[in-house]
Amino acid sequence: MTVAVYPGSFDPVTLGHFDIIERSSAIMDKVIVAVLNNNSKTPLFSVEERVKMLVDVTRHFPNVEVRSFGGLLVDFVQECHAGVIVRGLRAVTDFEYELQMAQTNHVIAPEVDTVFLTTNLKYSYLSSSIVKEIAMYGGDISAFVHPLVAERIRAKLTGTDPQ
Repeated sequence: MTVAVYPGSFDPVTLGHFDIIERSSAIMDKVIVAVLNNNSKTPLFSVEERVKMLVDVTRHFPNVEVRSFGGLLVDFVQECHAGVIVRGLRAVTDFEYELQMAQTNHVIAPEVDTVFLTTNLKYSYLSSSIVKEIAMYGGDISAFVHPLVAERIRAKLTGTDPQ
C-alpha cells in the first residue's frame, strides 16, 4: 500500500491545493493531508479550523485523511508509515526550494521519497496569501476556493464566524 503525505499550511485551502489532493489521491492508495501547526506564523484560521475545512471539502475522497502536525515533516511521515511526500510545484522558483527540502528529507529519512506534481496551469499563480488579500479588500474569491471555504473566509473576516 502506497501512503503519501501532502503537507502544507492550507491557510486557507485553495483550488490549487485541492487539485493536488485530487490528483495524488488518484495515484496513491492513501493520502494524508498534513496541516502544519507553525507557531512562528499568525494564520487566519486555527489548525483545527483548517483541518475541519479540509475534511469538509475532501470527504468524497475515500482514501484521503486529514491530520495536523508540528515539528519535522519526516518525523510525521514516518509516524504515518508513509513512504512518499507529495509537493505541488507552481513555478521554477518553487522547484529550487522544494528540491533542497526533498534532498534534506531524504538524507534524514532515506526510505522517504518526494513526488512533485506540477500545478494545473489555471492555478499556477494562486496562493493562500493572494486569496486572503483579495478577501480582505472585499474581492470575489469564488474562482480561487471551494464555496464552503469562501463562506468561512468571509465569516472570519466579518467577525461572524461561529467557531
